[in-house]
Amino acid sequence: MKKFLKPIIFAIYFIFVGSSFIFNFESGELIGKNFLSFTFSMVKIIPVAFVLIGLFEVWIKRETIEKHLGDNSSWRGFLWAILLSGTTVGGLYVAFPIAAVLHKKGAKLSVIFTYIGASAVCRIPMVVFEASFLGIKFTLVRLLVSIPLIIISSVIMGNILIKTNYKIAKQ
Repeated sequence: MKKFLKPIIFAIYFIFVGSSFIFNFESGELIGKNFLSFTFSMVKIIPVAFVLIGLFEVWIKRETIEKHLGDNSSWRGFLWAILLSGTTVGGLYVAFPIAAVLHKKGAKLSVIFTYIGASAVCRIPMVVFEASFLGIKFTLVRLLVSIPLIIISSVIMGNILIKTNYKIAKQ
């Protein structure tokens, strides 16, 4: 039964959107247009991002990741993770695959969590956009509050997972 659930849900969605266009149901039409807009924006970003992630995986040596983001990286690992996350384009769609590559190459769990959290908060285009609309003072306060909280929560999560001998399942 579970096998057929996803196709049924997709069919219901597309029937709803299609009938919305036939019967001029404005909310359903808007849902369909938003879906297409989102799909086209992802088609533009995801292939390029995955090529760059593949190049990152091939070109960056495991020793480099272990040295700068590994168990012996101290506070510099967190700094590198925040700087790397600031340049991440595509949001969390790209951040999670990069995090998987970092884990595979030997980065410390707390540094990986910092990278994921900071990529949701510290991306350069987002910070510039925010500063231009809400002001530099607001943006600086937000960053000065959120970055330490991201690091603290990352260290706590990393320590908990290490103590419980958590392993990521191989797929």
